[in-house]
Amino acid sequence: MEPTPEQSPHHAYPDHWEADVVLRDGGTARIRPITTDDAERLVSFYEQVSDESKYYRFFAPYPRLSDRDVHRFTHHDYVDRVGLAVTIGGEFIGTVRFDRINDQGRPASAPADEAEVAFLVQDAHQGRGVASALLEHIAAVARERGIRRFAAEVLPANNKMIKVFRDGGYSQRRSFEDGSVHLTLDLEPTEKSLAVQRGREQRAEARSVQRLLAPGSVAVIGTGRTPGGVGRTVLRNLLAAGYTGRTYAVNRAFDEGLATLDGVPAHRSLGEIDEQVDLAVIAVPAHRVPEAVADCGEHGVQGLVVLSAGYAERGADGRELQRELVRQARSYGMRIIGPNAFGIINTAETVRLNASLAPESPARGRIGLFTQSGAIGIALLSGLHRRGAGLSSFISAGNRADVSGNDFLQYSFEDPDTDVALLYLESLGNPRKFTRLARRTAAVKPVVVVKGARHSGTNPPGHAVPVSRIPDATVSALMRQAGVIRVDTVTEMVDAGLLLAGQPLPAGPRVAILGNSESLGLLTYDACLAEGLRPRPPIDLTTGASPQDFRDALAEALADGTCDAIIVTAIPWVGENGEAETGDGQVLAEALTKAVAGGSAKPVAVVHVEIGGLAEALAAASSTAAPRPRTVTPANQAPAAATPAADRDTNTGQDTGTTPGGPTGADASTAPQTPTGQDTGTTPTPETTPAPGRIPAYPAAERAVRALAEAVKYAQWRRQAAVPGKIPEFLDDTIDEAGAAALIEAQLATAPDPRGRPLTHHEARELLGRYGIDVRPTLPALDPEAAVAAAARLGYPVALKTTAPHLRHRADLGGVRLDVADEEALRRAYGELTDLLGKPAELLPVVQAMAPRGVDTVVRASIDAAAGAVLSFGLAGAPSELLGDTAHRLVPATDRDAAELIRSIRAAPVLFGWRGSAPVDTAALEELLLRLSRLVDDHPEVVSVALEPVVVAPQGLTVLGASVRLAPPPARGDLGPRRLPNY
Repeated sequence: MEPTPEQSPHHAYPDHWEADVVLRDGGTARIRPITTDDAERLVSFYEQVSDESKYYRFFAPYPRLSDRDVHRFTHHDYVDRVGLAVTIGGEFIGTVRFDRINDQGRPASAPADEAEVAFLVQDAHQGRGVASALLEHIAAVARERGIRRFAAEVLPANNKMIKVFRDGGYSQRRSFEDGSVHLTLDLEPTEKSLAVQRGREQRAEARSVQRLLAPGSVAVIGTGRTPGGVGRTVLRNLLAAGYTGRTYAVNRAFDEGLATLDGVPAHRSLGEIDEQVDLAVIAVPAHRVPEAVADCGEHGVQGLVVLSAGYAERGADGRELQRELVRQARSYGMRIIGPNAFGIINTAETVRLNASLAPESPARGRIGLFTQSGAIGIALLSGLHRRGAGLSSFISAGNRADVSGNDFLQYSFEDPDTDVALLYLESLGNPRKFTRLARRTAAVKPVVVVKGARHSGTNPPGHAVPVSRIPDATVSALMRQAGVIRVDTVTEMVDAGLLLAGQPLPAGPRVAILGNSESLGLLTYDACLAEGLRPRPPIDLTTGASPQDFRDALAEALADGTCDAIIVTAIPWVGENGEAETGDGQVLAEALTKAVAGGSAKPVAVVHVEIGGLAEALAAASSTAAPRPRTVTPANQAPAAATPAADRDTNTGQDTGTTPGGPTGADASTAPQTPTGQDTGTTPTPETTPAPGRIPAYPAAERAVRALAEAVKYAQWRRQAAVPGKIPEFLDDTIDEAGAAALIEAQLATAPDPRGRPLTHHEARELLGRYGIDVRPTLPALDPEAAVAAAARLGYPVALKTTAPHLRHRADLGGVRLDVADEEALRRAYGELTDLLGKPAELLPVVQAMAPRGVDTVVRASIDAAAGAVLSFGLAGAPSELLGDTAHRLVPATDRDAAELIRSIRAAPVLFGWRGSAPVDTAALEELLLRLSRLVDDHPEVVSVALEPVVVAPQGLTVLGASVRLAPPPARGDLGPRRLPNY
């Protein structure tokens, strides 16, 4: 008999189990524990379930729930009996429950580690991924409560539920007993279950953005009755762009007799509209927004673009309003762009959506653009328009309370109309997830990022995310590890985006330079060297060169196998009368375009000075790119601006002061392949089609070269990513993971402080030794006699050094004596040390055997609250610290990461025989990095490790010092069930 709630210990309501999730169709829902107040909701939910679904749940006709059933299903102790519900609009659409059982299948308490689980989903919501989301969350709850296995009985005809269990990715066993299928699921996450979870996440979040960008109908709520104002401006822009869906103007202040406004139906509320409204653009004062959101939710609107200001940018009260806005919208299953947004644009011919404050919709193109700033969005739209570039999509997220850059990456990954993703970000709400998504997206199309607020350590107003404490240079290095093209300015973003969207990726760093100005050619040559490219000597066509000369020279360079890219430099050429001709740019553009008309596998860029109309003519020219792989989505997948200063009040119509706040030429073979059996979402597949590439033109050599250098580095990353690095198998034979775990558990048990504790030298040596990292021992020397005894034990020569915190690793302050050859020298060195720096009790001297001569290096690993575990490497000493010459990689590191890590610092030549010195054992150094990475990855309780110095000799290395800090592991949201950020 099942124990009653009164017989079992009752735990407090676990509010950390609450979560907002995105379902398969892009809508949102809330998952939360079921409480005793849910009796009426449960009964109402059950009444809407079909008889067939009830039969599948209870194995017999079960038309209604008894009072005892309702009591049982709403009373839980949140330990041995747990129920979760999925809600939309406050009503249940699905439930799941587990009951802990013993080996005989009877109700039990801990330490029993198995539970019986059962699901029920309303028929109207089946197929939306409700049960799959519930399985992820109930499994996480069960693991938290010490349950390791789920048991389930399913009727053979219940194929949908069997599929949910089968597709979850968990290890499972199946048998047929007494007319039902008996399933047992091991709840320990596996590589497959994590891949399945992330695949579902990708499809759902991409679909949620697609629903916003491609709605079948749009209502502008807050459309003013007279021209002007934010709402009326958006309506005008929608109509001017030729939006293909249905458009409605909504304002509760409209006269009852008003039927149309600007030619579209006018209504006082959404309830008056007889058809489905997919997207609502809200442009009313902040205090009117909750009413508008409720109206949208009650009438089935799928998503919101909130232009209204007056939220988190106004302070604490505004932040609370913003959080409530997100909670309200998600309770109805809607996602939000904004508030304080500039709007969204989709240039697809089948949509033509301009639900923004930009008066002109950009031309159709292959660039997707996301920005957290309306002002930056205006600047980028203007810059791209001026350069003749088109967009596929545009999102200006304002305060970014919901839809974020991560969501945009999910959408861009599988959007067949986007070749390049450009993002202006001011924070990374979930850096681990961003890195994962960026790496996957960059494998098929470039991702270019400008990061604002790099040095302020702040986040967008009202966005509660961890503030990373790692330097901006580290953030940049980690982005590049993920394949992200990190640039410093929006101008550089546009420059890189134009080249990547219109030209093939370069096969290498060799650059041909040709033009009619020797000086401009030399400037370009110098810029190439500064960016790490390998330029050939410039070809000077002389100032008398004609457009035909340019065409011939470019065609020759394109056919030359000794270069990978071409930069054409041009100044106004000299005509027959000896006078400079400032145009015709059209003529030169035609000549260059004809040179590449046959299809080129090399990128071409133009640097021009005062040639009128050249950039515009090149932008309008036909494709310069050879046929190349395009990403396509399977057929079953759903498909300069002035900002108005005020909006109209919905009652009066008066101004209220509401102010809104895959690449060309990419070789399909270079994209990492999805491991067999992993469900990672829709994987773009290559299709060779002609692509509308354009030759980008730049007004300065440095800008063109910098864009080309970014393309070269990205192309190299793509080639390397095609064959991912590995963690060597030999590490498994020399690592004692279980022994290290036992040591860590014992050490943390002695430290009740949640901040953890540093390990002693002996403790650190023992832990590191479990992972094959040998730290040379030190012996204390609190007086000369102890020092002599220690040296006799270790053997001469020895080192005498202080370990006081203010002197550690500071040989420049005289706290280290090396190559002490005998007892006399040791006593003399001890006296000098104490006379110079202080008493032995202050210096804490130690004696250590000398290591073979080599290069002193520093190896570190640490866990940042925002970025995760980071592995770092650099040379020891003040110069490296002053110059910030340290390289970083995310953990876990592969063999390729380790090799790149030691080669990416500026002082790397010192390791490879600089100025005739002997090269050091870099293979041993790479192995050390891999071992440390493995330790931190296996044991998140190891929150920081510093190995300093690590002396790398021509044969082998020696770790002379080590410090380790342990602490309870920080939460890893990226490994738990999928959920939207909570505010």
